Amino acid sequence: MAKTGTTTTQDLRSAIERSGYYPALVSEAVESAVGPEPITSYLVHQETTFDANEVRRHVTVLVLTPTRFVVSHTDEQTGDAAGPAVPLATTSTESVRLDRINSVVVSRMVANPETYTPGTLPREVVLTIGWGAVQRLDLEPAGCSDPNCEADHGYTGSATADDLSLRVSEAGDGPETVAQALVFARALSEATITNGPRV
Repeated sequence: MAKTGTTTTQDLRSAIERSGYYPALVSEAVESAVGPEPITSYLVHQETTFDANEVRRHVTVLVLTPTRFVVSHTDEQTGDAAGPAVPLATTSTESVRLDRINSVVVSRMVANPETYTPGTLPREVVLTIGWGAVQRLDLEPAGCSDPNCEADHGYTGSATADDLSLRVSEAGDGPETVAQALVFARALSEATITNGPRV
């Protein structure tokens, strides 16, 4: 769930509980990372994947405070084959100063674009946020326009910030979650304007 404006820790905890995915564990991790700061916006997204004969759940919680962007991931893990067969989960949080965020990309997929009406929810939203912690480098051999050239032209490529990518769809997550993702993305984009990079 995404929320903007005055938000309490209880609002966030309720959204995590509604996701139904280890709410006590997820809430404790997120609240510890957020600390005493007020919450200005948040998004809770649960994803279920199927791996061979196993069903795995993953929950991502994004939180915006006046000074930071906090991201939390919680995943189910399979136990060690030599150890007891007990359920395991791994949770991690990362706290990023807003002035470190250098990219907020929102990709929308819409149906029937020729008759699109402003305000209509897209079928799918992909939110990609970059702050420089993870870079993807794609390289390929460089060439020239001469088909008979045998010279070594080195390599060409691109570097892409790819710290977090979150996909929500109307079919998989429901229209409310798609709308909430857009609300959170807008709040984060606006926060990066007022908390831009320090010179």
